[in-house]
Amino acid sequence: MRQLSFNVIDRAGQGRAEHVEVGRLTIAGWAGRDQAAIEHHIAELAELGVKRPSTTPCFYRLGAELLTQAEQIDVVGVKSSGEAECVLVQSPAGLLVTIGSDHTDREVEAYGVTVSKQVCPKPLARDAWRFDEVAGHWDQLELRAYALANGERRVYQQGSVASLLPAADLLARAPLANGAAMFCGTLAVLGGIVGMADGDALELELHDPILNRTLRHAYRVRALPIVE
Repeated sequence: MRQLSFNVIDRAGQGRAEHVEVGRLTIAGWAGRDQAAIEHHIAELAELGVKRPSTTPCFYRLGAELLTQAEQIDVVGVKSSGEAECVLVQSPAGLLVTIGSDHTDREVEAYGVTVSKQVCPKPLARDAWRFDEVAGHWDQLELRAYALANGERRVYQQGSVASLLPAADLLARAPLANGAAMFCGTLAVLGGIVGMADGDALELELHDPILNRTLRHAYRVRALPIVE
């Protein structure tokens, strides 16, 4: 069980605190709407030795204790990296949407995708929106991620969530009970997947061009040494 606290921002820009005890975490994998885009992401991971999935989409069940709203996470080594994703959280006040990162150990991923996801924390933003305020224009939401390394900031991911399966589709396949959260899939990485070294950071954004507002979160990696 993980206790999370969100600042739920309404259409008028007013925030209200909402506390959620999350006891179930699901990661939707290979959740692209376009088969060509799915193949592109599969090819990215194949370069790292990751096997093709047996089906698409697939749903990975992980421990809810991985969720964190901290600005720094601890990982082992320098072979892990993040992915910007919409995250749905079923709260007592209704379904919320926020931005998060499915941080994954890429070296471990080569022999076990589920294990590679379970060994890394899953950063989440503190701000959130009500899902019903964006459901009608879901496909127009935009995901962005910026990688910060060696003093440089570059676009790491960018695109519309229209390239991913709609949230309603994912919810139909994997319904969320109260206190459950689901990461909704990610976009292809620009320039290829790169591991994050100690001190590297990832900035995440979910932009709503219809209501002209943006959810943001940034976190830094502390790479712990591998002792052999």
